Amino acid sequence: MDEMEEELKCPVCGSFYREPIILPCSHNICLACARNILVQTPEAESPQSSRASGSGVSDYDYLDLDKMSLYSEADSGYGSYGGFVSAPTTPCQKSPNGVRVFPPAVPQPGPQQHLLPHPASLPPIPRNSCITCPQCHRSLILDDRGLRGFPKNRVLEGVVDRYQQSKAAALKCQLCEKSPKEATVMCEQCDVFYCDPCRLRCHPPRGPLAKHRLVPPAQGRISRRASPRKISTCTEHELENLSMYCVQCKMPVCYQCLEEGKHGTHEVKALGAMWKLHKGQLSQALNGLSDRATEAKEFLVQLRNMVQHIQENGVEFEACLVAQCDALIDALNRRKAQLLAQVNKEHEHKLKVVRDQISHCTVKLRQTTGLMEYCLEVIKENDPSGFLQISDALIRRVHMTESQWGKGTLTPRMTSDFDLTLDSGPLLQTIHQLDFVQMKVPAAPILQLEECCTQNNSATLSWKQPPLSTIAVEGYILELDDGNGGPFREVYVGTETICTVDGLHFNSTYKSRVKAFNSSGVGQYSKTLIMQTSQIAWFTFDPASAHPDIVFSNDNLTVSCNSYDDRVVLGSAAFSRGVHYWEMTVDRYDNHPDPAFGICRGDVLKDVMLGKDDKAWAMYVDNNRSWFMHNNSHTNRTDGGVAKGSTIGVLLDFTRGILIFLINDEQQGPVAFESLEGAYYPAISLNRNVQVTLHTGLPIPDFYTPGEADPTSSVC
Repeated sequence: MDEMEEELKCPVCGSFYREPIILPCSHNICLACARNILVQTPEAESPQSSRASGSGVSDYDYLDLDKMSLYSEADSGYGSYGGFVSAPTTPCQKSPNGVRVFPPAVPQPGPQQHLLPHPASLPPIPRNSCITCPQCHRSLILDDRGLRGFPKNRVLEGVVDRYQQSKAAALKCQLCEKSPKEATVMCEQCDVFYCDPCRLRCHPPRGPLAKHRLVPPAQGRISRRASPRKISTCTEHELENLSMYCVQCKMPVCYQCLEEGKHGTHEVKALGAMWKLHKGQLSQALNGLSDRATEAKEFLVQLRNMVQHIQENGVEFEACLVAQCDALIDALNRRKAQLLAQVNKEHEHKLKVVRDQISHCTVKLRQTTGLMEYCLEVIKENDPSGFLQISDALIRRVHMTESQWGKGTLTPRMTSDFDLTLDSGPLLQTIHQLDFVQMKVPAAPILQLEECCTQNNSATLSWKQPPLSTIAVEGYILELDDGNGGPFREVYVGTETICTVDGLHFNSTYKSRVKAFNSSGVGQYSKTLIMQTSQIAWFTFDPASAHPDIVFSNDNLTVSCNSYDDRVVLGSAAFSRGVHYWEMTVDRYDNHPDPAFGICRGDVLKDVMLGKDDKAWAMYVDNNRSWFMHNNSHTNRTDGGVAKGSTIGVLLDFTRGILIFLINDEQQGPVAFESLEGAYYPAISLNRNVQVTLHTGLPIPDFYTPGEADPTSSVC
């Protein structure tokens, strides 16, 4: 019931409806609020000039007046404005629905002034008053009846009463602006609940209000509930009850309206019957709305579940991201340790080389210094003969030692610099480029059943990705079985979402499915769709595979030739399973030519008579007799030829693997060919003396009984 509360509140005052009236736009408004938003529109002045001059009733909402001027059944009138004067400089407020509110000026008490005058002192509604709907902003000029011309919404009033009575909470004051206090009394005449401050301020016990009866709130609720429902009366004729319904005006009327008013010529129906009819219509409309509300509730549950799933997936994804980054940090730390070990190795190597060179130079310098000191002592000797005995050897030793300090001896064997540079640029660039990529396979596609169909021996399939799927798709794979319960095979791989597969078997049931793929892998299959091809073969001659000398007409059902030589034309459908029968009518037959009729492979020779090569099985016929021919081998000469108007029938039975020919509904010769397997096209060869029309989709001749189907027959 709480959701309904907004429907029960006035758009002007924001409180529950009190004495609601129905505006012509079908919106509702409290009667007191309607009086407060009236605007006077004099004929000599525009509404703007009227408001500027301050004359007439202001278009502002004096909501406080609504609290002070309450409807009283006992007084049969409305509370007065009580001497309050509008003040243009009064600060603006807003009602709960956003409508501008200018509260009245505070009255100055005086000896002759009452706080709430008697309702009889209410000023009459000015002429040419205008009311604007606060919801749709449509305006309407009132007639002489004023607000009494609008029907009262008794149904809404009753719903509001029942709703308020159903509230189990303590009764609240109806005049408190903010945080309503608990009501202490109820005025039976005003039908309003008051707290003590509001009762003293708005319902003082003096003047006409002194006669009102104040009761406890609980007793007031009971009296409300027990009060009888008011009978609706006509707005045109206040003494008449509404008893009929005007179909044209869509409003209840009384008998006097039918006799005197504008409804006299309108179609009317009994009020009770229309009441039941409209209740039924409303109930039926509510059923549809209820379905939408149920769907909305289920959708909200789905969204709430999505919130939970998003939170769970977010935590899981965050943990995965942290783990991946930690793994990268661990790998970087391991590589760091490896590089540090390499630097330490180079460091130790340099130190070893330098230290070895220091040790070697130290030993050699010690030897050189010793030799130098010895030679100096020898030079000090004064014995010439003794000096000369060793001088040559010493000179050689000095030169040899000097030569040992030759080039490179005093050059460091190792530099102090480390010839290593860490190339971290690519890694830093990779780190900066580190981002999320598509790592999930696509979701299963959805087959669009309304666009999938079969025609003849072709099947068209259409599919799409799920609406909420954001995973990238690079292509699709369409698979069909063999039409005989065999395994699936790929028939299409690409980016399109619609595909037509030609060359299927007639009278066969195919299973189809599709899946999507991207760089991360292949997604799941869609639901399997079962499709049935045509039971009877419908086809035409095929211009794409015919010899250029062939002439087509009659929507490719009639062919002739521009050449005197035989030229071959194939049918547009190939057969490899089942029993098929088609006929050709000879429209023109001049100079006794030899047209040939039969079947062939797709790569048959097209510039010779049908049956000349090993790709065709045919019967050629003249005006007297016929022959069967395959690979230029002529067999089974049979009497009986063709003429203009003759009909040649071809019966191809894959259950037995045989080919039979007919001329004018009679079998021509024995079974022409046997052990036929694979895929064959209908075909004929003719020259310029012959014109032939094709007839397909024909039933099998009555004389022929097909054999049992072989489930292991070949598939084209």
